[in-house]
Amino acid sequence: MASSTKTPESRGGFLSLPSRNRGPWASLWSRVAIACACLVITTLVVWWGRAGYRDLDGKLNDFLSCIYYATVSLSTTGYGDITPVTPFARMMNVVIVTPLRFIFLITLVGTTVEVLTSRGRDEYRRKHWRNRVHDHTIVVGYGVKGRAAIATLLDSGINPAEIVVIAEDTHSCQEANTLGLVTVRGDARREDVLREALIATATTLIVAASSDDVTVLITLTAKQLNPNLSITVAARESSNAQLMRQSGATSVIMTAESAGQLLAISQLSPTAGAVIADLIDPLDGLEVVERAISPGELGMAPTKLTEQGSLVLAIIRDGVTHRFDETDIKVLQTGDRVVLIRNRDNTPKA
Repeated sequence: MASSTKTPESRGGFLSLPSRNRGPWASLWSRVAIACACLVITTLVVWWGRAGYRDLDGKLNDFLSCIYYATVSLSTTGYGDITPVTPFARMMNVVIVTPLRFIFLITLVGTTVEVLTSRGRDEYRRKHWRNRVHDHTIVVGYGVKGRAAIATLLDSGINPAEIVVIAEDTHSCQEANTLGLVTVRGDARREDVLREALIATATTLIVAASSDDVTVLITLTAKQLNPNLSITVAARESSNAQLMRQSGATSVIMTAESAGQLLAISQLSPTAGAVIADLIDPLDGLEVVERAISPGELGMAPTKLTEQGSLVLAIIRDGVTHRFDETDIKVLQTGDRVVLIRNRDNTPKA
């Protein structure tokens, strides 16, 4: 029976960590610099201890002979016409010249060594990342919606190392890596791909898939692997929203209909449309945030936050949301969270 070797892509997700890649010329010149440094150091060591060396004519007196000896020694040619004869010169060859010879040879065959070292280094980085990451955010899809969601997360102050992107094409993964994001290449409907993104230790999942049926399958799979996961999904059709909620989605965003409503609002009431667009824009202006109250806000009336420049929309207490138009909460308590509108320029990032 014929055997086949499965690649990481065929097994499922392929984890990729962000890295700084050097160009071929930079790699070439760095190797040349290392080889030249080994040659210079060996030459100086031989010149410094030249009294302990002999050539065919007697003592080693000229600097060119030192360069010649360093060259044939590092390249392991070793003609034998120049040799160390004193114990001190031989010790310098053992302690200094021999290690430099190893470095010189490794530099010459650096391509093979670099590949092996790179693979070992990447595997170590993946293992280290898996051991330390938790409570992270997973974003499925790196299209227009996915990139916009990631831009907002980064703008809010979330560390790029706490965001994992799942995409099916290599180009999207490479583009996300340049932002410092960890990526997993594969189909998010598969359990092994989600496990590669450490779905079990994640706290948030954002699904920006291209179709609603794919979104439903991803939501069902993710909820099975992590029942406590908070899942936000984008829906193209409003008729699928209830199905997505039944699948386990915490929040369902109607992308096409929301855009159409914003277009209509902007036409009927340009000022209102501009304010809503400002809230959505992740770069500047106003923003809607949810945060825990600070120690200085404990015992404070919600209206005080308004006086400080933040408009309170809702207060979350014991898991229950109290909107501004239907709440009788007069004082903020320990454990309360507030949803408010604030100015990005005057407020520190999360």
